[in-house]
Amino acid sequence: MQKKVSIFEEMYSLMLNHLGSQNWWPGETPFEVMVGAILTQNTNWSNVEKAISQLKEHQLLDPQKLYQLSAEELAPLIRSAGYFNVKSIRLKNFIKFFVERYSASIQAMQKVDGFTMREQLLSIRGIGPETADSILLYALEHPIFVIDAYTYRIWRRHFLIEEAANYEDMQELAHSVLSQDLKKFNEFHALLVNVGKNYCRPKKPKCELCPLQGLNWQEGQRHPHE
Repeated sequence: MQKKVSIFEEMYSLMLNHLGSQNWWPGETPFEVMVGAILTQNTNWSNVEKAISQLKEHQLLDPQKLYQLSAEELAPLIRSAGYFNVKSIRLKNFIKFFVERYSASIQAMQKVDGFTMREQLLSIRGIGPETADSILLYALEHPIFVIDAYTYRIWRRHFLIEEAANYEDMQELAHSVLSQDLKKFNEFHALLVNVGKNYCRPKKPKCELCPLQGLNWQEGQRHPHE
């Protein structure tokens, strides 16, 4: 386990030193972060930014105003985020939970322990583990590691996980090898997103330019793309 801990720490240091702090998640308020976490499902962030800008332009980036809006009225406003009919329903499901259960209070949600809040978020139709954990980490400031497709691809190519590893496997691994540090979890995930988008791409990865190019491989293992 000690070897694996050191590899993760080295990975974190290499990315941070090369790319600098990511200052993620972009959002002026915790509520905006939560909305963004739901809208970013299956799309890129630039499309989410356009959708959030639309809500701001119509002065609707407010839980009480969105609560009064129907899913049909909301859908065209978030069209740029893709799957807008589905996402309008998912966002409305979350808004209903937020307003009716917590009176639209971030502070009230933050008082609930992370495990309980995660279970509550996952009970909302359309909210999966990645979205729930993004809300917990970036909006509610609970130290929980977010797993996504970038995480899987990078860790798999660097022999840190098995091919069959699922979300829970990877999150358990992260929690076992990294200190439960809110800032580090935030930064580590954001750095992995950067590397996954710009270097460790599905096709034609830029290994020679990647911040992780010099990572010390496990003994007996080859470089991911040899």
